[in-house]
This record gives sequence, C-alpha cells and structure tokens, in this order.
Amino acid sequence: MKRVRCPKCDNYIQFDETKYEEGQSLVFVCDNCKKQFSIRIGKTKLNAANRREEKVDEKEGIQDFGNITVIENIFAYKQVFPLHEGDNLIGRRNKGDKIDIPIESNDPSLDRRHCYINVSRNKQGKLTYTLRDNNSVTGTFLMNSLLGPKDRIRIEDGAVVSLGATTFILHEALAEDTDR
Repeated sequence: MKRVRCPKCDNYIQFDETKYEEGQSLVFVCDNCKKQFSIRIGKTKLNAANRREEKVDEKEGIQDFGNITVIENIFAYKQVFPLHEGDNLIGRRNKGDKIDIPIESNDPSLDRRHCYINVSRNKQGKLTYTLRDNNSVTGTFLMNSLLGPKDRIRIEDGAVVSLGATTFILHEALAEDTDR
C-alpha cells in the first residue's frame, strides 16, 4: 500500500499501487476537505512518502550525527530522520511549524514540540546524545521510565524512546564518521 498527501489539507489517502501501471494517472478526492487532485504513477511519485528514508541510506553526510527511526504503528509509517549537532526538537508534524524532526503521525498523545535530543562531542571527540522532555503533556519515556521535567539523560545506540504512543530508536553515527 502507498499513500499520497492531499495538497490542500495534508490528509493521507491510501491506495494499492500494484493495481496500476507506471505512467497511469489517478484522480483522488480527499475525504477530509473534498479537494480533487490527480497524480501520475511513476517511480518518483511512488517513492515520495519514503524520500527521507532513502536519503539516510545514501550516506552522503547525512549519517554524520546519527539518526532516529520512528517505528511503524497504527498512527504512522516507519520514518527515518537524521540528527544534527546541537538541539534536535522532536514533535508531531504540523503545517507551518518549524521543528527539526517533524514526525508525520495522527497520534494525539504526541505533542507538536515533544522533546529534544542534544548531539554534542565530549573532550575525546566522541558524539554524545542527551534526551530531555519539553514539558510535554504525556511525557517522554526512556526504556519505559518517565523522564522528570528537569532530567537530562544520556542515551546510547539502540535506546528506545516513547513519546505518547509513538516510539523511536536512536542509531548513533558510525565510528569512522566521528573520527574527524
């Protein structure tokens, strides 16, 4: 199954791409706003929803500071987001909001500005990752332990973090990428 986003309201519409041939045009009517729009089936259109995940796999500077993988659940599909040095604000995607990691989800327990992961280097030049909650309504959980309002927790590769009903896993940068 693939999905397309309504250009007017950002609502997702799912369809089975195996029933159509490349080059075929499809017309959709959004259930939410009733906007009618069309797409042409092709490799670039079918991969549009997964474009961010493909960029991480290219290894052209994107893996420098590691990434997080949002696990597929009932609210959203698997998503991969690269991290950058400094504070990475994580939250639910909302049109017009400026956040570093906009998770595309309908999860009502995921705040628009839920938590931060800070990426920095220690004295030896090794990357360190620090997690903190951003005063979210449902809280931020590290391995099923709730972070307090002033907690700054160091996390490592494979750390499982839950933001409401949404979960992600931290993947540190590869060792050879951090030896600058």
